[in-house]
Amino acid sequence: MKGRILSILQERKGVVSGEKLSSKLGVSRVSIWKHINKLQEYGYDIITTSNGYQLAGSPDVLFPWEFTERESKIQYFSEVTSTMDIARDLARKGCPDFTVVIAGCQTKGRGRLKRVWHSSKGGLYFTIILRPQIPPVLSSRINFAASMTLARVLRKLYDIDAMVKWPNDILVNGKKVAGMLSEMETEADMVTFVNIGLGINVNNDPTLKEPGATSLKEITGNQITRKKLLDEFLNELENKVDLQPLENVIPEWKQYAATLNQQVKIVTNHEVTEGIATDVDENGALILSLEDGTIKKIIYGDCFHKI
Repeated sequence: MKGRILSILQERKGVVSGEKLSSKLGVSRVSIWKHINKLQEYGYDIITTSNGYQLAGSPDVLFPWEFTERESKIQYFSEVTSTMDIARDLARKGCPDFTVVIAGCQTKGRGRLKRVWHSSKGGLYFTIILRPQIPPVLSSRINFAASMTLARVLRKLYDIDAMVKWPNDILVNGKKVAGMLSEMETEADMVTFVNIGLGINVNNDPTLKEPGATSLKEITGNQITRKKLLDEFLNELENKVDLQPLENVIPEWKQYAATLNQQVKIVTNHEVTEGIATDVDENGALILSLEDGTIKKIIYGDCFHKI
């Protein structure tokens, strides 16, 4: 109902009477008044006059009704431990493909290898639940599709040189602006779901706890509308995974790769490996040329560019 009220106020531009809203939406004027009051509490600048209501401005919020065509698949929380935790529970309970869990902030956001992802207000934190009909061996291509899509969207919206660091961080001028985490469950020989969690430094300042990070606000010098960024990314990713063959993902991803031909250090829970990143294979493994001339395939790990 709140989304429908906002839609009418946005369309009409001027003042809309409570009677018109009540008639159009099939609810009482008291109900309209209560919804208007709640929207005002949420930060919407709705002017109340003797003749009705006028929308003067909208906050940068990520409530489900802000995503008109996706509203039924959006779950928003002002604060959670981690969107990945909620998404895993929803996925196991059978939620629809492309359900999105969004948080205003996270108290226990996490990155790869159990690292902490600092998730203060002003950033964009969400997890997408995907149900691709693919075998587990191809699941990594979903991750590469997501990181490549985000790099493209950042370039398109903000005219910045967003690059992908293997396997899925987004860098601008060598500094991290976004990170990604994925979880998968399978049944027999097929994927049940792949959850893609993203943390994007938008209007927050990550540098106090992550000196090597940056934000879109710092890069562009402007306040960024998170809703526009998320909406564009979700549309682009859905088109990518639904309409285009996954076998093209890795070659496309390489066009945005900052890691190739770099001296890198790969850290896992068990070992540290250094070498030149020469390629990424068809399933996303990083190919390293080691100092002794041998070639090593790295399937997972944290990647550090050595400058």
